[in-house]
Amino acid sequence: MATPLRIIIADDHALFRQGLKSLLMLQPDTQVVAEIESANDVEPAVSRTDSNVLLLDLQMDRWMMDDIPQLSRLTNVIVLTASESAENGVKALRLGAKGVVQKRFAIETLMMALRSVADGLVWMPPMVQTEFARQESSSGKELTPRESEIVRYVCSGMKNIEVAERLAITESTVKTHLNNIFQKLGVRDRLELTHYAIKTGMVAVIDRSR
Repeated sequence: MATPLRIIIADDHALFRQGLKSLLMLQPDTQVVAEIESANDVEPAVSRTDSNVLLLDLQMDRWMMDDIPQLSRLTNVIVLTASESAENGVKALRLGAKGVVQKRFAIETLMMALRSVADGLVWMPPMVQTEFARQESSSGKELTPRESEIVRYVCSGMKNIEVAERLAITESTVKTHLNNIFQKLGVRDRLELTHYAIKTGMVAVIDRSR
């Protein structure tokens, strides 16, 4: 059963905000619990409203990027942007946003992002995923092809013995690879590895409908 969506829309363009609200209210188990048109009202409104996703326009009556860390502690933030800049999307995710959606995307794509984020995942379009992966690889955290393969299998829920059988290697070799992966990525266990892999786009939920 899908997580019910309780959404706040923060956008200073009334026509866009009201049109988006109308489209969202047509979706099952979806409620728009607040609309915000001024940047200065976003944090107070999020603090007093029971929501599980904030749709935040990055360019309101002021630039909202620096507000993301605080807002992300209050609810799940999905950045709405008209920009084609992948770097802004990556920066928003690093500051705590859980998703990036361009305004030109269809409502079906937005709903995919909303439901993914409400269920605890990170959502990013292909261009942001590519930029995220590029930045990670250039930071000295690049995995070997075999290590990347093991990450995908582990994140799909496979146990070490199952990964070993799939790759025709020993379970001990899988454990060695995992220890190397943990050290490279700075994670402590399989759960942290899964969170890292989703956040950085290694196994991200992305838009495959276009």
